[in-house]
Amino acid sequence: MKNNDIGPVTLHQVAHAAGVSPATASRFMNGTARVSDAKRRSIEDAIERLNYKPNLVAQGLKMGSTRTIGVLTQSLVSGYFNDAMVGIEDAVKAAGYALLIMSGHWHALEEAERVELLIGRRVDGVVILTGNMSDTQILDFSQRVPIVAFGRKLEGERVFGFVLDNYGAACEAMELLIEQGHRRIAFIRGSDDQEDAHARLAGYRDTLARHRIEPDPELIVAGDFQESGGLQAVNQLLGSGARFSAIFAANDLSAYGARLALYRRSIRVPEDVSIIGFDDLHSSMYTTPPLTTVRQPLYDVGSCIGTMMLGMIGHHEVKVPLPALSLVVRESVRRLT
Repeated sequence: MKNNDIGPVTLHQVAHAAGVSPATASRFMNGTARVSDAKRRSIEDAIERLNYKPNLVAQGLKMGSTRTIGVLTQSLVSGYFNDAMVGIEDAVKAAGYALLIMSGHWHALEEAERVELLIGRRVDGVVILTGNMSDTQILDFSQRVPIVAFGRKLEGERVFGFVLDNYGAACEAMELLIEQGHRRIAFIRGSDDQEDAHARLAGYRDTLARHRIEPDPELIVAGDFQESGGLQAVNQLLGSGARFSAIFAANDLSAYGARLALYRRSIRVPEDVSIIGFDDLHSSMYTTPPLTTVRQPLYDVGSCIGTMMLGMIGHHEVKVPLPALSLVVRESVRRLT
């Protein structure tokens, strides 16, 4: 019979029901001592009958661990970050860890405050998914808790930060457009304070140079990795009278905004203008037309992060191969005749 109506069941009640001492029941639950098969079955049966719910935080604090990992994301509603967080969760849950997630909203001060709050909650490690904090701040935080950071290169005794090959993937996207006959290619930039934005812009410029295509500064327009930024960027291009047959957007959200701006001017995709994005969000295969883009395997990124974090918490080195980016060709690019 479940004991649900008389308040929380205590460890002493479980021990009494199992016919063992509280110390034996505690050591069994903490995994710090072996017990006989008969006592193990008695304790497990008592836990089931009484519906005992151990206080994991209290147990963890006694053992110097809360079995939680803090995650600093930038948005709680973004498909980009959600895929990575699912990957992290799946990688750590088998080891008994849970995630405590907070958002920094791309504000460095708020991000630092959230990391302080996570450390105050006694998390065993902190994951930082991009953001605007300085490397120095993150290195300082790593003196207090292990940190794995995605979107920047960092290395230290208790910190590891990594990036994917944004430059190479941007070059591949540009090669596709040029192979399809495009020469007047507009580029919608990402946020200026993000390393991946700079890498993608460098890939755009260097690929043009390799094909001896003179880059036109008028075709490089500001963006902010948001739909609204892509919309404003294309409105700026059209308002300036610039000629272009293709757009390379620094991420898929910018491409969505660009697509809307073209639609409102009755400019067809891809018949009049081709578009390539970057990220391969789930919704990109359902745009009209389906978006050609660079796939970031964000679930795999999260899985790598989780595995790295468990290694850092356990004080052992983990070699994790980083996922590769790949070009996904759909229907938003056409060959010029």
